[in-house]
Amino acid sequence: MPDFKQNIIQRINHQQKQGLYRQRKIIDSAQSVRVQFEGKDFLNFSSNDYLGLANHPKLKEAFKKGIDLYGCGSGASHLMSGHTQAHHEFEEHMAEFLGVEAVLLYSSGYMANLGVMNSILTKSDTIFQDKLNHASLIDAGLSAQANMKRYSHLDYQHLKTLIDKTQSGYRFCVTDAVFSMDGDCADLTTLTKLARKYQSILMIDDAHGFGVLGEKGKGLPELQNIQHKAIDCYMATCGKAMGVAGAFIAGSNDFIDALIQFSRTYTYTTAMPAAQAVALSGSLTLIKEESWRRKHLQELITYFKQCAEQINLKLMPSDTAIQPILIGDTNQAVHLAEDLYQKGVLVTAVRPPTVPKNTSRIRITLSTEHKKSDIDYLFECLMKSLYKT
Repeated sequence: MPDFKQNIIQRINHQQKQGLYRQRKIIDSAQSVRVQFEGKDFLNFSSNDYLGLANHPKLKEAFKKGIDLYGCGSGASHLMSGHTQAHHEFEEHMAEFLGVEAVLLYSSGYMANLGVMNSILTKSDTIFQDKLNHASLIDAGLSAQANMKRYSHLDYQHLKTLIDKTQSGYRFCVTDAVFSMDGDCADLTTLTKLARKYQSILMIDDAHGFGVLGEKGKGLPELQNIQHKAIDCYMATCGKAMGVAGAFIAGSNDFIDALIQFSRTYTYTTAMPAAQAVALSGSLTLIKEESWRRKHLQELITYFKQCAEQINLKLMPSDTAIQPILIGDTNQAVHLAEDLYQKGVLVTAVRPPTVPKNTSRIRITLSTEHKKSDIDYLFECLMKSLYKT
């Protein structure tokens, strides 16, 4: 029998040789466009805090108020004694905001995605996934009892062909709204039409769109003029644009009730701290009231793309706050990220298996708290790093 410890060491060594070794960065400051790391100040282009709410004074005040009211921990699952008025109020306010019947809070987006697919699908059903869906959606599909088929990225003719070949059981179509490593978006108009035609269940993961896209921040459905109630299962996370943590599922009363009954990742885990739910309600208020954050972010995205065009830097096709620079070679992407780090810019080199082989990239994310001068400095550093001037 092979030595288990030695096998682990060999796998880690292989990661290092391939340029795929992962390390955590220990940040010494609050999340913002400027952070402290290893005693140095960095300009941060590596965060999903799109609206700059993670360190917002009103959210910190709401969190503190929640602790005063409810303490630090929930103590039990939602179905035991951990479900508080704070959780309930957030779910009701979010449902009203999205125009759906009900909302259910989860501790994370990963748990929400696993919870949905593992609770409502059987062996006779089929899941259809975009090939570039987030790992949590892929893992959820693999762990569910249903069959899983993956269609080419944004290729809805391929999806239609796969659906046509499926004769039995329920059809469950799931996609990211904004693809987290590419920044491009799904076509919800086409997907909702396909779902209606084939009587399929449609699930949208809008982790990177909610709060950011649409005039009111209701995400990709609002941007593409799709009502949320036309989507059977709408998932969004609370740790990106909302600036806190957690996730929620929005849908019909019956769908949410089914999750309460059968979703193991909801039933068998301690509820998120009630103080966190209080902070989430505060975040939702800011998303409603401070539309200038989305407007300014869009202006920064436009400016970023203009700067890239001026130096003939080819970007991936994205109009969102996720602006990847495709490098291809893994080691080159790592070296570019390290070079930018030496210049005081914090970016992430994204490598396989997060992205397909030979598509390693620098993933740049913009926040409404960035200034145009920050983008200018980023491109100044990119020019020096890419062209070694």
